[in-house]
Amino acid sequence: MDNKRRSFLKKLGVAGAASAVVPSAFASGNALNHVNILHRQASHHADQVIRLGLIGAGIMGSEDLSTALLHQHVEVVAVSDLYQGRLERAKEKWGSHLFATTDYMEVLKRNDVDAVIIGTPDHWHKQISIDALLAGKHVYCEKPMVHSVKEGHEVIDAWKKSGKIFTVGSQGISSLGNEKAKELLAEGAIGDINYAEGFWARHSPEGAWQYAIPADASEKNVDWKRYIANTTNRPFDPLRFFRWRNYLDYGTGMSGDLFVHLFTSLHFITNSLGPTKISAMGGLRYWKDGREVPDVLLGMFDYPDSAQHPGFNLSLRCNFVDGTSGSTYLKIVGSKGSMDVKWDEVVVKNNQSAASNDPFLEEQAKMNQSAEVRKKILPPREMVYKVESGYRGAHYDHFGKFFAAIRENGAVVEDPVFGFRAAAPALLCNDSYFQDKFISWDPVNMKLV
Repeated sequence: MDNKRRSFLKKLGVAGAASAVVPSAFASGNALNHVNILHRQASHHADQVIRLGLIGAGIMGSEDLSTALLHQHVEVVAVSDLYQGRLERAKEKWGSHLFATTDYMEVLKRNDVDAVIIGTPDHWHKQISIDALLAGKHVYCEKPMVHSVKEGHEVIDAWKKSGKIFTVGSQGISSLGNEKAKELLAEGAIGDINYAEGFWARHSPEGAWQYAIPADASEKNVDWKRYIANTTNRPFDPLRFFRWRNYLDYGTGMSGDLFVHLFTSLHFITNSLGPTKISAMGGLRYWKDGREVPDVLLGMFDYPDSAQHPGFNLSLRCNFVDGTSGSTYLKIVGSKGSMDVKWDEVVVKNNQSAASNDPFLEEQAKMNQSAEVRKKILPPREMVYKVESGYRGAHYDHFGKFFAAIRENGAVVEDPVFGFRAAAPALLCNDSYFQDKFISWDPVNMKLV
């Protein structure tokens, strides 16, 4: 990488990143080094009360609101969901004073709602986002930002016209782990990137989206007609409502649910705009419960040489039949080593002190050395960066950045442009799988080629 690009990346990578304790320059070459990633400072603009409306009070929407309310001077005043049972539980959890409705537009009409959290199934993200922006509300929309790539520019256009803060809920981007990895890559800790891979594994009914179906679920307490209003007309089906991720009319499969997290982190760390070529394979190997999406999915992505980074390849895997139980990781490989990135930890492995375990290569190396080779001090083989005890997590910080941007009339990293560039390759991964073909994408202009 030339000096100009290195300087450009360093400026982008270090800005706003979390600090770290500087390791000893004389650490043993074989030692595992542990360095705390320091907790960021709290915002000084926390006195303005932000009043929230929750649209979609299911598993993720409820978790989002619970996390948001951990912040000072944040209140919830309204909640909307199509299942009456969730509205009742919302009042039990957050107060009987809540305005509750099955019509999200009633929430958007309220003058006492400053911002909304959208935790609905994916097929409603676009329309509710646009309606919320038109109503003058700030928006926190769960990932993926849209249900299909054709919807992306509609949300971006509405956001640009609104003047409001819009952030996408892929929370790992706000983690100290992601921030430290971004800083390390920009500093050249692993050299020039040439490959990355990510993996998401689960092996449980809940992890594979076999969510519980309430015993009272019926058309009497589920607004089914509103739920399917923007998609295929079907008779009431509680599986399609409560296990919506399994069906293409409402969800976006493994890629839209989980790959999008990995794209978000990777793009943040590398400053990438996205891949230009996308392909996928997979299958339904175990959870044959009527779902329309695979439970094993492999994606391959080609990232071109750009001003942001050298060209590299990305491999993503998701397995809901994984016998090793749940795990996830993102590995970024460069010319000098690699980084294993988690939300609360980064492990840097360098290749300068790694000995070969191949006898043939070892003998060849000996033949290439002169008789007198002075030994040298080796850098540490691994450097482990960990968050300090008491860290409240990426989810908490993601909302903190959203609220700070609202109060300070600022900006967020994961705005609709960033969010769409992370969602698009995930959604196109599904298209590649179902259409059985390579797909070309223009990440700069955000359109199909």
